[in-house]
Amino acid sequence: MRKRTLKRSSLRRALTAFWWLTLIFLYLPLAVVVLFSFNAANSAARLTGFSLRWYHQLLGNEQIIEAFGNTLILAICSSVIALAIGCLIGYGMYRHRHRKLGWLIVLIYLPIVLPDIVFGISEMAFFVQFHRLTGLLQPGLGTMVIAHVTFQIPFVALIVYSRFVGLDPSLFEAAKDLYATPLKRVIHFMLPTLKPALISAFFLSFTLSVDDFVISFFTAGPESATLPIYIWSAIKKGVTPEINAIATLMIGAVALAAMISLVFNRQRKV
Repeated sequence: MRKRTLKRSSLRRALTAFWWLTLIFLYLPLAVVVLFSFNAANSAARLTGFSLRWYHQLLGNEQIIEAFGNTLILAICSSVIALAIGCLIGYGMYRHRHRKLGWLIVLIYLPIVLPDIVFGISEMAFFVQFHRLTGLLQPGLGTMVIAHVTFQIPFVALIVYSRFVGLDPSLFEAAKDLYATPLKRVIHFMLPTLKPALISAFFLSFTLSVDDFVISFFTAGPESATLPIYIWSAIKKGVTPEINAIATLMIGAVALAAMISLVFNRQRKV
C-alpha cells in the first residue's frame, strides 16, 4: 500500500513538472517578445535598459496606424457577417439534426481542417477570375472580408449548434404552446438563450481574423495591409524593438478577446 502511494505521488510530481515545462515552452517566446518591446537600445539583439519610446514611436507611424485600422475594420466586419450567417447555419443544423446530413458536416468542417495556404490560394484564384470576368471584387478589404467570413462561419455554426443541442427540446414546444409567434420566439427566447454563445462566437471570429496572415496575404490589395502583413514585410529588414512592440499589442488584444470568449463559454455551460 505504501509503495502504491509513493508511486502515485511520484507520478503526480512528474506530471506537474511536465505541465510547467510545457507552459514554459509555450509562453517563454512570447515573454521574450514582450520583454524586448521595452528595450531602450536601437537593436533587438540585446537588452540594455527599459523604455516606452517604441510604443510612442508606433503612434507616429502612419503605415502602422493604417494597418491597425485595416485590421480592426476587417475583424469587426467579417465577425459580424460570419456571426449572422453562422447563427442561421447552426440553427438549421439543429432543426435537421435527425436527418442524414453527413455531407453538410463535411462541408462545415472542411474550411477548419483545410491548410491556410491552400485556402488562401483558392480564394485568390477565384477573386482574380471573378474580377477579370465582371470587373468586381478587386483585391482589397472587400475580398479580405469575404475570405475571412468563409473560414469564420464554421466556428460560429458549431458553437451555436452546440448551444442548441444543450437545450431541452421541450422549451421550443413550450414557446409554441404559449402562442409565441416566430418573431417573438426569436426575440424573447432564442436570442437571450444564445447570448453567451453568440458573444463567444464573435470574439472567437475576431481573434481568428486578427491573427490571420496567410489568407489575408493572398487576398489583400496594395492599400489593404493588415498588422500581420506589415510585420511580415518589416521583419525582412530584421527584428526591431518596434516590431516587438507591435507583436506585444497584438498578443494583448488576442489574449483579451480569447479571455472574454472563455468567460462567456463558461457561462454558457452553467
